[in-house]
Amino acid sequence: MFALLTLPLAQFSGVTTWVLAGSLVVFCLLLVVFFVFANYFGLWIQSVLTGSNIGFPSLIAMTFRKVNARAIVRSKIMATQAGLNDPELTSGALEAHYLAGGNVQQVIRALIAAKKAKTISLTFREATAIDLAGRDVLESVQTSVYPKVIDCPPRGEAKPSLDAVAKDGIQLKVKARVTVRANLQQLIGGATEETIIARVGEGIVSAIGSAESHKAVLENPDIISKAVLAKKLDSQTAFEIVSIDIADIDVGANIGARLQADQAEADTAVARANAESKRALAVAEEQEMQALIEQSRAEVVEAEAAVPRAMAEAFRSGRLMILDYYKLQNVSADTEMRKALAGQGNESASINATG
Repeated sequence: MFALLTLPLAQFSGVTTWVLAGSLVVFCLLLVVFFVFANYFGLWIQSVLTGSNIGFPSLIAMTFRKVNARAIVRSKIMATQAGLNDPELTSGALEAHYLAGGNVQQVIRALIAAKKAKTISLTFREATAIDLAGRDVLESVQTSVYPKVIDCPPRGEAKPSLDAVAKDGIQLKVKARVTVRANLQQLIGGATEETIIARVGEGIVSAIGSAESHKAVLENPDIISKAVLAKKLDSQTAFEIVSIDIADIDVGANIGARLQADQAEADTAVARANAESKRALAVAEEQEMQALIEQSRAEVVEAEAAVPRAMAEAFRSGRLMILDYYKLQNVSADTEMRKALAGQGNESASINATG
């Protein structure tokens, strides 16, 4: 102590500066430790008291990995308190799912809901895969526990009903309700509600179309449900069809009669076209015959015109004499007179017979 007092003033000032600097550094370190301890102490105590077994160093490391430590701790506490004993459900797996962009707390809630239901088998790996696939895993579990009702066709569609025609030609307008529950094992890659609606609509139309009469469908609408359920329409979909109920069924137009009327009109049009074709052909043949007649008349006129020339040539050559010509004229006149008398005799005979 006496030696320290005998030190020069300059040396004493240097030692004091180093001591103050060291004290300041230690104070800052203690302050940082205090803030870190104060920030994570509550989470660490909760983890220890609930048996989640998340150490203090792990909580600090989450900060450097940019992981929400509070969300991880709370999720692990919920899983521990609910009795989830999946070996893959560790704090490291929760951190990995968080860093992958998943909703950690939603996954844990879905696992707890599935465990409480006691009828759903869902592992942590499946739950995280469903969540990363973009589906709401908690809603899927709830749909599996409490089935969902889908309208077919959906409300707000342009056509408010499914229209189908039975074999007797009568149209039926049907509205159905499909009760489905989520199939968690096929939720990834499985078809959605739109596929279920389309398949059910196709099945209803097919069932009505195979019915012999619309009256049979009206009497037993459940034949539609049985026929549709027998086709296993929920194959390769994210849902399992529980039941198909016919909510409403109405009688529409007589499509068969309308089709027969349209067919009759078409047959009539074809027959008219065929008749018109035959008439046009007959007219064409008549015109052709008229042309042939006119041609024959022209040939007769030409032949008659050749007679005077032949007679003149006969006179010049001396083969025909004037007396021969007169005799020929007398024979012709006699023939014409006989024809006239024969015609008058026929007319008198017919008059007498009538009288």
